[in-house]
Amino acid sequence: MSRRMPPALGWLLALILAGLFASLGTWQWGRADHKRAMLAEVRQAVDRRDDAAPLSAAGDERLRGDYGWAAGEGRFIEAPAVLLDNQGRQGLPGVRVYRAYAPAAGGAPLLVELGWLPVAADRRMPAIALPGGSVGLRGLLAPPPAAGFVSAEPARQPGGELLVAALDTHRLADALGVPSLAPRVLKLDPQLPLGYPRDLDILPNTLPPERHVGYAVQWFGLALAVLATAAVLGLRRCRRQ
Repeated sequence: MSRRMPPALGWLLALILAGLFASLGTWQWGRADHKRAMLAEVRQAVDRRDDAAPLSAAGDERLRGDYGWAAGEGRFIEAPAVLLDNQGRQGLPGVRVYRAYAPAAGGAPLLVELGWLPVAADRRMPAIALPGGSVGLRGLLAPPPAAGFVSAEPARQPGGELLVAALDTHRLADALGVPSLAPRVLKLDPQLPLGYPRDLDILPNTLPPERHVGYAVQWFGLALAVLATAAVLGLRRCRRQ
């Protein structure tokens, strides 16, 4: 003979489950707020591009999480290109190309995002030319793309390029043969003729704020559904008694 769950235990389980769903919804809502703030900071930086900071500002540890417009002169370092793997664009798989750049005004070298290139089905990496001479750059200083839980160990390719799943500036500094790299990277102005197809999107291959809001609403809805179901079952039990 089966035994029914005590009402108090049923409500306890319902409250625990609803609390879990509400916590997940709150986390998703917080992620949406965080990304909206990031996008607002980028828009402000682009709007103030006439008041550009020097490229050496990329090395300021106090600003490692900030966004800002920068410009200056310098040279690309004789070092392998860095290819950030698993970067889709318009539905195609590819890589984002980075090269180390030394500002003429001094400071730590920084990684410059030159743009996106497709990757063939055989996974042969594209050849990346090294721009020579003094080159003037401008663009958006930004934190490197979030690494998540993937390994950032560089894998040297047959052509000498370094293929990575995440940008770890400490590991890449050793692989590129430089003492250190700036904590921020430069997303090159799309209007400059240098490089490959690119944009100033800081959320490529990740969820926009609207998707996080949608997921938050779903989790909050599940929390309410659990509580409503528990209430209906409780009323039915009371009527039977």
